[in-house]
Amino acid sequence: MLKRILLVTFTAAVLACQASPKQQPVVEGIPNIKPAEQQSLVAREVVALIENYNYKKLKLNDSISSLVFDNYIKALDPSKNYFLSSDIKAFEKYRNTLDDDFRNGDLSGPFFIFNVYLKRYNDWINYSISHVKQKYDFSKDETYVFDREKMPWANTAAELQDIWRKRVKYELVNLKIAGTDDEKNIETLTKRYTNLKSQVSKINNQDVFQSIMDAFTVTIDPHTNYFNPSNAQAFSEDMARSFEGIGARLQLDNEVIKISEIIPGGPAFRSKALSAGDRIVGVAQGDGEFEDVIGWRLENSVAKIKGPKGTKVRLKVIPSGQEMSAKPVIIELVREKIIMADQSAQKEVKTVKSGGKEYKIGVIKVPAFYADFKAAKAGDPNYKSTTRDVRLLLDTLKSIDKVDAVVMDLRANGGGSLLEAISLTGLFIDKGPVVQVKDLRGGIEVDEDTEPGAVWNGPFGVMVDRLSASASEIFAGAIQDYGRGLIFGTQTYGKGTVQSSIDLNSLVNRSILQRLAALVNKDGVSVAGGAADMPQLGLINLTMAKFYRVTGSSTQDRGVTPDIVFPSVYPMDKIGEDTEPSALPWDEIRKSTYVPVTDLTATKAKLKELHDQRMQKSEEYKLLQQDIQDMKKRENEVSVSLNIAKLKAERDSLEAKSLARTNKLRELRGLPPLKKGDKSTKEERFDFVEDESLKVMADLMQIQK
Repeated sequence: MLKRILLVTFTAAVLACQASPKQQPVVEGIPNIKPAEQQSLVAREVVALIENYNYKKLKLNDSISSLVFDNYIKALDPSKNYFLSSDIKAFEKYRNTLDDDFRNGDLSGPFFIFNVYLKRYNDWINYSISHVKQKYDFSKDETYVFDREKMPWANTAAELQDIWRKRVKYELVNLKIAGTDDEKNIETLTKRYTNLKSQVSKINNQDVFQSIMDAFTVTIDPHTNYFNPSNAQAFSEDMARSFEGIGARLQLDNEVIKISEIIPGGPAFRSKALSAGDRIVGVAQGDGEFEDVIGWRLENSVAKIKGPKGTKVRLKVIPSGQEMSAKPVIIELVREKIIMADQSAQKEVKTVKSGGKEYKIGVIKVPAFYADFKAAKAGDPNYKSTTRDVRLLLDTLKSIDKVDAVVMDLRANGGGSLLEAISLTGLFIDKGPVVQVKDLRGGIEVDEDTEPGAVWNGPFGVMVDRLSASASEIFAGAIQDYGRGLIFGTQTYGKGTVQSSIDLNSLVNRSILQRLAALVNKDGVSVAGGAADMPQLGLINLTMAKFYRVTGSSTQDRGVTPDIVFPSVYPMDKIGEDTEPSALPWDEIRKSTYVPVTDLTATKAKLKELHDQRMQKSEEYKLLQQDIQDMKKRENEVSVSLNIAKLKAERDSLEAKSLARTNKLRELRGLPPLKKGDKSTKEERFDFVEDESLKVMADLMQIQK
């Protein structure tokens, strides 16, 4: 039904009268990138879909246009290194027209802005190349401001020249501290900048259009996203949860590739050599030469790192917490097929002493809410799913391990299948409602666990953190609302919206696509592959519903607040739904009819009191708080010294402090100290949040006894 309604809207818009696009201004000195015909069509249709089917029910206007404009400029030049204030002033004429332009399919304005950006980018990279061999005084007290986001735009080219001169000097001083000679440093940096020019020369209209649509959709809400044809394919692979590579998610951070997540079960995970936060600065295929990937586009770096299973890739890595001037570590991995749906829940049994008694507690780590729907639909009795895996683990923990309690670890679990969140909740409650879903028309659907009986009736806890989102929040919220267990950790992400993925090609009549293909080919522009070589339009994830807990409280924006709260190692003011300007607000609906298992209010108060008493005496807790304070201080830094002696002293001081902190923790646990350069083994690493959560579970069992 939805598809039929969408098809009518989409087709009507395609056939509607169209305003002729404005003449796109030409930027001298570069090949100007222009929009393709199908991109104009997609812009019109994305507007139609958002105005008719987005949960917010909004109409584009000048205010939204102004926000899109600001988001677009910020995405292109976040640290104000390329544009001059005069450029921004010249762009202002587009501030309040983008709403009408997108509705008419006119992309000339934002494409012109992008071409100006490309011109400025090339100019400053050329300037950098010409200044690499300049003689620099590394003993001079100068400061490089690397984050200029809150500073005004430069008024003159001379101002930007000084910024870029200092940037080149900073790159050189980093290489110098790493221990290489000046000649080699000049060669490395020249090659790096030349590579940047090469990468930017490969930008096409698909890339530009994606940037424009990103600025547009993020203005609507954080989870409405358009994917151009190539990104749509990558998104589909991700939804299928399979790819070939090393098993790591990557992101671009200040022109450096950073690992944002290690995927359990993959080569990177099993090697234990890579961690989230590590930065990849070089990539080599097999035993070949390394390519410097600093400043590369993310997808180009990913293409180098991914590859056919069984092939070898070598990475140059700056470990998390170390300065960019640190000597890279070389890590060798063999690529594999990563089946995301096969990330299985795993168990571990821990022993905790409390009140003179030992308690055995089973810890179940759930990395995602996964399910092999294809295998299930085909009738495979052994298809993989979170609920099926956890059920087996619970049976083992009960019958073989004979545990006294169970704790589920949902930290860094970004969600997944809603059906799995519901069925997993059913393993811990008898039956009843788990989550409510409100659609864009105001209709409310209550999703229930209908299978009577619980697999685990004993003491239960759930660990969450700021990265626990969506399905994780539904599960944790239901456990909390039913009084079925305790929640430990930090306030969760707050992603309480539902998206529908819509393939734009499926909404267009074949005859319209044929007419579009004829127009595209007439202009001499090749179209993406597909049936009969039809132009591919990409897909859109459209926010169309919202989650609510059985109490009627939304998980949106506020997430789930734990019963026992720990300090967050993730910056709460930078990560989370409540940090997104366009996020939907928190609200409430009528609560479901459900029967709590028990009322833990009084018990929670006593447990918090015991927890607080331990924290007052805990050296580990004090060190954790100090680490978080140090991290916040570093995050607020926007500049760095270019004096090599000072920079090296700062780096050495940080490394010494980190080593002292590690050895203090090791001393508290009776482990021998590490020397500079040594690494602790996985078995020696300490999980403070898990350790204290298990102690609280032991307190719970003491109280209940």
